[in-house]
Amino acid sequence: MDAIPTAFRVVGMTYRSLLTLLDNDARCPVRTQLAIQLAHAFEAHLVGLAPTGRIQWPTSVHGAAMLDEFAGIAWAALHGQAQQATERFDEACRDAHLASKETVVVEEDEAVALVRHAHCSDLVLLGQPDPDQADYLLRRDMVEGVVLQSARPTLIVPYAGRFGDVGQRVMVAWDDSREAARAVTDALPLLRRAAQVQVVAWQERGLQGEVPLAERLGALRQWLAWHGVVAETAVETSSVAVAEAMLSRAADLGADLLVMGAYGHMRWTERMLGGATRRLLDAMTVPVLMSH
Repeated sequence: MDAIPTAFRVVGMTYRSLLTLLDNDARCPVRTQLAIQLAHAFEAHLVGLAPTGRIQWPTSVHGAAMLDEFAGIAWAALHGQAQQATERFDEACRDAHLASKETVVVEEDEAVALVRHAHCSDLVLLGQPDPDQADYLLRRDMVEGVVLQSARPTLIVPYAGRFGDVGQRVMVAWDDSREAARAVTDALPLLRRAAQVQVVAWQERGLQGEVPLAERLGALRQWLAWHGVVAETAVETSSVAVAEAMLSRAADLGADLLVMGAYGHMRWTERMLGGATRRLLDAMTVPVLMSH
C-alpha cells in the first residue's frame, strides 16, 4: 500500500455523546456498563434515557368507567419504574467515576423516544431481545424500529454473555452497498481504537458481480488507511445463509464487535428489517453496530 500523505492524517470524527436505553430488563446493567466503558474511552457525555411507555387502556365498558382511576395508577407505576431505572444508572455512573452523564425521563414509547433523542447523540445502545421473555416480539419490533429510523448508528448488545473492552477485534461485513458504507463510516471511532480490523465480503458460489469484490475491498482498505485504520480484507464464498456465515466467521476471528449495514424494506405502510439482517439480530453472539 502507498504511504499515507501527511495531509490525510487527520483525527476525524469521534463519539462525544452516547445514548443508552434505561429499562427494567435484567440485562440493563450489562448494557449500562458497556455504555460507561465507551464513555470513558471516548471522553463522551452519556445520556441514560428512560421512556415510560404508554398506558394500555382498558377496552371493556366497565373498564372505561374507571379510566381516571386506572390512568392515575398506571402513570404512577410507569414513572416509578422509569425512576428506578435512572437511580440504578446514576449509581453505576458514580461507582465508575464517570465525569459527564445525565438521565432523561420521557412519557413516550421507547422507539419514538430513542429515535428523537438520537438526533443529538453519536451512538445509541440497545439490548438484543431475549426470545424467552414474554414481550419478545414487542421488544424486537422496538429494536428494529430504532435501527431503521434512527439517524445515528445503533450498537446492539446480546442478551447473554459479558462484554469487556468491545472493539478490540472488529469484523466488518462488506457488500459494497450504501448501508455498508454508512456503517463503516459510523464505526470509524471504534475502528481507530481497534487492535485488529478484518473486512470480509461474501459472494455466492459461481457468481461474480460487475466489479470484482476484491477490487472494491482494495479501495475500501485504502480509504480506511486514510482515516487511520489498518485493515485486512478477504472475499469468501459460502453455501450457508449470509447471517450464519457472518456469525461463523466472527467466531473464527475471535471478533468482539461486528459492524454491518442494516437492510430494510417496506411492507405496505410498515418498515421492516430484511431477512438476513433480522436473522443476524436474532442469532447474534457479539455486539453488533448497525446503520441503515
